[in-house]
Amino acid sequence: MDLIKTIEESQKKPNAENFRVGDTVKVYFKIVEGKTERIQIFEGLVLCIKNSGARRTFTVRKLSYNVGVERVFPVNSPRIQKIEVVKQGKIRRSKLYYIREKIGKDAKIKEFIGEKANKRLAESRAAYAEKKAEN
Repeated sequence: MDLIKTIEESQKKPNAENFRVGDTVKVYFKIVEGKTERIQIFEGLVLCIKNSGARRTFTVRKLSYNVGVERVFPVNSPRIQKIEVVKQGKIRRSKLYYIREKIGKDAKIKEFIGEKANKRLAESRAAYAEKKAEN
């Protein structure tokens, strides 16, 4: 069992998780089509974060032409270029599955504003800038 844990620890990204459930994020995801590569941005609400360690995943939901689209991303995937927090949500639950049934304004999450929100956003952006400077 220790061997599995050591392998998983080596595959984790440092500072990969700079967001929480309820945040609106932009996920920059690398897509390979034949020999060409491009980065596609998927912007939406983080519904849940599951599992732990290297297997950690998060679900992002967005509306596309009034149809709900959800996508599950592995946090430590090498195809994720960066995760940018657009808005911070003020929530009281760890899983936001009830948003699936909501329509229009009911599907919105209150925005977390104030000193704490600005501090958390600045910390996440500083951690990303530091990581980028290392590479």
